[in-house]
Amino acid sequence: MKKAPHRSMFQSSRGKQDSTSQRDLPGKISDKNQHKTHSVQNYFKAASRKLAGVFTILLFRKRKKGNTNDNKTNNQVKTLSFSSSTDHSTGSDVRSSARLKSFGSYGSSTSASGHIPTPDFSFEDICKATGNFSEGNKIGEGRFGTVYKGRLKDGSLVAVKRTKKDKYEEGLSLQFKNEILALSKIEHRNLVRLFGFMEHRDEQIIVVEYVGNGNLREHLDGVRGNGLEIAERLDIAIDVAHALTYLHTYTDPPIIHRDIKASNILITEKLRAKVADFGFARLALEDPAATHISTQVKGTAGYVDPEYTRTYQLTEKSDVYSFGVLLVELMTGRYPIESKRPVKERITIRWAMKSLNEGEFVIAMDPRLRRSPASNMVVEKVLKLAHQCLAPVRQSRPSMKNCAEVLWGIRKNFKEKASSSSSSASHYSANFPDIDARNNRHLFGIEEDESYRFISA
Repeated sequence: MKKAPHRSMFQSSRGKQDSTSQRDLPGKISDKNQHKTHSVQNYFKAASRKLAGVFTILLFRKRKKGNTNDNKTNNQVKTLSFSSSTDHSTGSDVRSSARLKSFGSYGSSTSASGHIPTPDFSFEDICKATGNFSEGNKIGEGRFGTVYKGRLKDGSLVAVKRTKKDKYEEGLSLQFKNEILALSKIEHRNLVRLFGFMEHRDEQIIVVEYVGNGNLREHLDGVRGNGLEIAERLDIAIDVAHALTYLHTYTDPPIIHRDIKASNILITEKLRAKVADFGFARLALEDPAATHISTQVKGTAGYVDPEYTRTYQLTEKSDVYSFGVLLVELMTGRYPIESKRPVKERITIRWAMKSLNEGEFVIAMDPRLRRSPASNMVVEKVLKLAHQCLAPVRQSRPSMKNCAEVLWGIRKNFKEKASSSSSSASHYSANFPDIDARNNRHLFGIEEDESYRFISA
């Protein structure tokens, strides 16, 4: 019985087939069988051409239909879908314009790929929500533009970030697309939620979750609330650690925020933290062998990783450095750079770390914090963690997950130490909400047990 031809015999060219010696094959093939082989090949080639023709017709009809639908709404805005994130300076490379998109929940099933669902409100709706961008609804100003408070048709309170027309340039356009791409991929209770975005004529708008209790810097300055006590500052540090752990570990690919600072940490009415402003965010390389991203330096003076500044190599550990600066800011109450202070105190992290190394960390403690054995212990241990985060070489810095676990241990020790003191209530400010701890066992994203296991929100 003759053997059927092995599929490795079918070569890509006739010349290669002719040069193949039959003695190298498992069995001899007759001319008749070779003829059958060519017949089978010709049959499949013909079938492939027919199938390709059918797909071409279907694709043409689909595109034609899509163009017809696009023309109906072209008077307002254009649509956008994400495909690339390889810009050399600020991150994503999104190749088309955008129309307002919205989410029905904290993300979508397509968030991993950066795809945005179909929009359900317009530029006119945003104008109405903000009172036509009235001064009374203005809540902030930044490098991106002006931020307004608004209320959507469904009653949701939102923050509307609107680009200044006189600053509409390529850099801002990339920052706008960068923020959308990052926000479309995240879903966590300690990160602001994206409601939608749009490009309308010469305007760029991002609609995000409204957090109405100011930012961390305002609370540290006493502009908001009654001043944050040590327990609240520790909770905020843990919230930020959870947010960054999520970005670095639980998104695909990982996201590097690149602009962690006190003014980008929004505070809720319950004094919880939400990380905002993803304009400088970068998606880490998907190549598992890659150790860093070579990119233009972005960030805020005083918070930027010096190794990143020197080498232009960005990693998740650059966020860890910024987090270390933030920890020092939380414990001292000072800005990272205090130009009006004596020379030795102008760079806050240097002054604070010097005080810690000399055993005089209490000197660096924010004078607005109440002193007690429990609060002093927290300041010392948090500054020691900050010292690790601020290591000059990134390999020496802990991961954000490690930081979260250390902070959980500090809080556990703090609660034990504070509960044994009659003044435990003084570790919270007057505006700290009354929360039932039993209902918040998983509130911070980590199970409170011996292992401090991280839980993604």
